Amino acid sequence: MQENVSSKIGLWLLAIRPKTLPAAVGPVAVGSAVAFADGKFSLLPALCCLLGAVLLQIGVNLANDYFDCKNNIDSKERLGPVRVTQSGLISPIEVKRGMIVCLFLAAMVFLYLALVGGWPILLIGAVSVLAALAYSGGPCPLASNGLGELFVFIFFGLVAVGGTYLVQAGQLTWMVMLTAVPPGLLITAIMVVNNLRDIDTDRKAGKQTLAVILGRSRTIAEYKLLVILSYLVPLAMISAGIATIMILLPMLTLPLAWLTTKRISYEKGAPLNDLLAVTAKLSLLYSLLFAVGLAL
Repeated sequence: MQENVSSKIGLWLLAIRPKTLPAAVGPVAVGSAVAFADGKFSLLPALCCLLGAVLLQIGVNLANDYFDCKNNIDSKERLGPVRVTQSGLISPIEVKRGMIVCLFLAAMVFLYLALVGGWPILLIGAVSVLAALAYSGGPCPLASNGLGELFVFIFFGLVAVGGTYLVQAGQLTWMVMLTAVPPGLLITAIMVVNNLRDIDTDRKAGKQTLAVILGRSRTIAEYKLLVILSYLVPLAMISAGIATIMILLPMLTLPLAWLTTKRISYEKGAPLNDLLAVTAKLSLLYSLLFAVGLAL
């Protein structure tokens, strides 16, 4: 009995894809750091923002697993991590229920945050939950029509950082939206690796990701551009005199960034799974150092 329970837990951990969850942590840390610097930091709302972001990320992962199987996009040729629905490890109805539960819990968190931060937070929460479903579901899935990267940049960058700050400070500033750009760019880079890995199988399945539309060489160039731009933002902030030298703390991750931009130039197929995990690590480390720099 205990072995069955452990096995079931292991399968659900496989389904929620823990390696992608840093994408939910970094933006909340950055938004909270700006709130701290402005004397507006509030611990409980910040923690609830983190919980909501993680639940949304898990919901998106489960929705992607479920809808890609339902739409016959996943196949035995898939090079990415095992999809529990397509492989039959967890039934489609269970994955669908898991997705609904996660998105419902995320909605409840946003409802509390709306009580703290006002109706704009409720609107942000509603749009975020709907976008999580529209990412891979519905009549015109965002991920299957070249809009996956734009979705990630907006919701895991601008909305996540801006929303976290808004809940605590009660307003938005141009400064916090500027700080949302680097985390958004690096989290988008995670998506680029994912789509580059699946470019051939997605093309066969008729899934028009941005990688399929651009082709391999342009997708590699896109990844490198996203990484480079993320490091230019702190430099621009220093040049404009709106931040101290501490904002350059993310530069400590430059060796890792250099490694990722080298690897993506020559790696193909399954080895890109490791590069995806490394890019997620880069995103998290950059965001945490960026947050420390902003807070100081």
